[in-house]
Amino acid sequence: MSVLNRAVGRQMGSQLGVGESTGLLLLRNYLAYRGAWWIFVSGFLEPVFYLFSIGVGVGRLVTGFEFNGQVIPYAEFVAPGMLAASAMNGSVLDSTFNFFFKLKYNKLFDQMLATPLTTTDVARGELAWSLLRGGVYSLGFLLVMVALGLVHSWWALLAAPAALLIGFAFGGAAMALTTYMRSWQDFDYVTLGTLPLFLFSATFFPITAFPTWLQWVVELTPLYRGVVLVRELTTGSLSWGTGFSVVYLVAMGLGGLLLVGRRLDRLLLT
Repeated sequence: MSVLNRAVGRQMGSQLGVGESTGLLLLRNYLAYRGAWWIFVSGFLEPVFYLFSIGVGVGRLVTGFEFNGQVIPYAEFVAPGMLAASAMNGSVLDSTFNFFFKLKYNKLFDQMLATPLTTTDVARGELAWSLLRGGVYSLGFLLVMVALGLVHSWWALLAAPAALLIGFAFGGAAMALTTYMRSWQDFDYVTLGTLPLFLFSATFFPITAFPTWLQWVVELTPLYRGVVLVRELTTGSLSWGTGFSVVYLVAMGLGGLLLVGRRLDRLLLT
């Protein structure tokens, strides 16, 4: 609350610091969602159900797959993919549907700009909240993986920050694309984009199942980079792709954040 008290005490027209503005927007979203905690629970349970039905159930029929030179059981192969997909879904859900409602219908951002907040503050704060939401999903899922004995490397401690990085990448890009949407019907494109990523980003089977030319295409998709990053960390099989995945996801998130700031300038200030 100290952040809120300092911000209220400022004179109109003076800008807030990065930490203050982000803290205020996180506080605002927390107060709005604290009575709807079940939303977070439902988002967390979806990947857990997938893990039990596919990773554990189908895993009894599949011996395992080779990953970076070592054979791992099917459940250990699928679980990191579910973790990465959980981070993507949690971040995209908040940075598309909720962001669109605040922008187009609730006019919440117009009200925020009547305060010392700027469009960049709004974009950064909303992205931070989507990261927090995706992080809650991912951390809970990671604990489930540990409880099921699907993690065997201390590198897995970095899987939670990796999931936040995935959320950052998808949240920034999704917010930027949402600024171009005209109506709720446009959200069919969200499903059209995320569902193929979920199914074909080496989440359930190795990328070697694809033809060579298609493997190159899949390797350039964002969720595949996230799945590979998390899978390398949870299995301890790091490679050159680890660094490439980190750079890829950071660039994607920063690019989306920059674009959404410019789009909000155009939509709300002109």
